Amino acid sequence: MPTSDFIDLYSDTVTRPTEGMRQAIANAVVGDEQRDEDPTTNALQERVAEILGKEKALFLPSATMANAIATRLHTRPGEAVILEAEAHLLSSETGGMAVHSGVIPRIVVTERGHFTPEQVEVELQRPNNYRPRTTMVECEQTHNARGGTVWPLEQLQAVGQFAHEHGMKTHLDGARLFNACVASGVPAADYCAPFDTVTLCLSKGLGAPAGALLAGTSEARAEARVLKQQFGGSLRQSGILAAAGLYALAHHVDRLAEDHANAARLAELLADVPGFEVEPVETNMVFVDISATGLTSLEMRPRLRRAGVGVSASARHRIRLVTHLDVGPADVDEAVVRIRREFG
Repeated sequence: MPTSDFIDLYSDTVTRPTEGMRQAIANAVVGDEQRDEDPTTNALQERVAEILGKEKALFLPSATMANAIATRLHTRPGEAVILEAEAHLLSSETGGMAVHSGVIPRIVVTERGHFTPEQVEVELQRPNNYRPRTTMVECEQTHNARGGTVWPLEQLQAVGQFAHEHGMKTHLDGARLFNACVASGVPAADYCAPFDTVTLCLSKGLGAPAGALLAGTSEARAEARVLKQQFGGSLRQSGILAAAGLYALAHHVDRLAEDHANAARLAELLADVPGFEVEPVETNMVFVDISATGLTSLEMRPRLRRAGVGVSASARHRIRLVTHLDVGPADVDEAVVRIRREFG
């Protein structure tokens, strides 16, 4: 892939539909999704449920809405949810868990985004007259803010089993689930088995322009369908978007390995840039501590943008670079050349 004037490593959400995906969108057979009459959307829902090992799946506009609906399904106002301190549900969904569900977080702090049953037990608030009931445990696969890290299967299973033994529901924010599958070789259904509901995003590494799915039991899907309408997420001819999702599932899963390889190369090259301390890379995300440069991430971002490289600010002295299907090996090499020119 030839380099471009601007190499956007801001996120894997910046991808543009491929030519094959555009053709699938153009040829999509559509109907009224609100009456379950869009055949392409129905086909996508059935395919995702099959892949994730769940009874049913529901197409939604975004993974944020999927997480919000899942939280609403599993909790009542005034209850508590156990989740990691940097979970997307807590840090990047504008307080939706409080606004839509009226719940409070029980935060588990980790280094790489993965907690244990013992840590859940510490946070587990048993009901009495003073404490809220803790009724849901949420995990994120891969864990974005902790480095795009992959939960070990056995640890997910242990957390899910502990939660169910203590009467709690479980939800997996699997926005980048297939990155974990490709990196580990573990099937998606195995990762999803410990969870009552699972979110799958289509517009991140899979490269679709929009859309997500919430998968679970038939009963959960029926309740989620009502909440979809209530949240304003019901659509009409959604097959146009669903067709992109079906194409992505057929063509863009295995190729995630290319993104992982490009991220590994990017990390290796950035490690030689003065002042850049690169964190371990597991999937398609490269996080860099830039404290030694004397700059904050908000100061560095515009300088890199002027140099033709897009990155995101993860923390005051931490930036994130994400590889995706619009970025090839030549782009990675050129991005580092530009970064070195600016800071080396």
